[in-house]
Amino acid sequence: MSRRKTERLLNLVICLLATRRPLSAEQIRQAVPGYDPDNDEAFQRMFERDKNELREIGIPIEVHKDPWEDDPGYRIVREAYELPEITLEPDEAAVIGLAAQVWQRASLAEAAGGALLKLTAGGVHADLAESPLELRVDTRDPAFPALWEAVRDRRAVAFDYRSAGSESVLRRTVEPWGVVSRRGRWYLAGHDRDRGAARVFRLSRITGAVSTLGRPGAFTVPEGLDLRAMVGYQELPNERVALVRVRKGTCLGLRHAAQAVRTGLGEWDEAEVTFADPERLAGWLASLGSDAVVVDPPDAREAVIRRLKGALQ
Repeated sequence: MSRRKTERLLNLVICLLATRRPLSAEQIRQAVPGYDPDNDEAFQRMFERDKNELREIGIPIEVHKDPWEDDPGYRIVREAYELPEITLEPDEAAVIGLAAQVWQRASLAEAAGGALLKLTAGGVHADLAESPLELRVDTRDPAFPALWEAVRDRRAVAFDYRSAGSESVLRRTVEPWGVVSRRGRWYLAGHDRDRGAARVFRLSRITGAVSTLGRPGAFTVPEGLDLRAMVGYQELPNERVALVRVRKGTCLGLRHAAQAVRTGLGEWDEAEVTFADPERLAGWLASLGSDAVVVDPPDAREAVIRRLKGALQ
């Protein structure tokens, strides 16, 4: 939809909401910017299309026929247009607040903040400051926003993907069915066009940007699909142990999480850290800067180096 048409439809809605009495088509023509003031036929066609489009999206435009007037009048009754009052139980409000925190971490902070502001203005308290609920979902994977939009628009995507325990990166073309969180990690479930079968991809293993392909609505999600079951049945990689040199007196969090820490040479100690995903481990260790150096295994070491080079660039 063009910007000009969007503005015209919005102005039409505002006009029909604000009026206290039904307005004739000619009155609307004079009051709403965007309608042709000279060509009657063009105006009638455009006005009819606008009314139909607004009704299709649920805006109730009422038609009033006054026996003393030749032309019908139009208006939007505010009570029919506005949403009913929203009432939430305390546990429901807590869940909404928790969901808003998830979206804020998924680069959707503006929309989430606006939703919470509207709920607060309506008297709904969604503050989790004293809630027993704890946020355990992290949506900071760079690929999340693009994949979420692709799922919403039913649009195919392409991305480079690093398989578990492998240094090889392959290009994958996928029809995304949904994004699902499991055990604090996000997964994409969809149809892999290259392999002709359903597949699940961990977002932390996607490297580089996600590209969209074709037009929206290009595929249909299978009816009755259970995304959580798809993700849950995937085998998780076995945990491995990374040997990390840690500068003395630093990285207390890493030392606490390590399964073993021993004194090393010079200013370094050695820590043994368990991990399943090299990329996830790399994101953590790269944030420690020069105070942590991965010695082994090679794929974990290379993953940290890639992160640091990317930050430098």
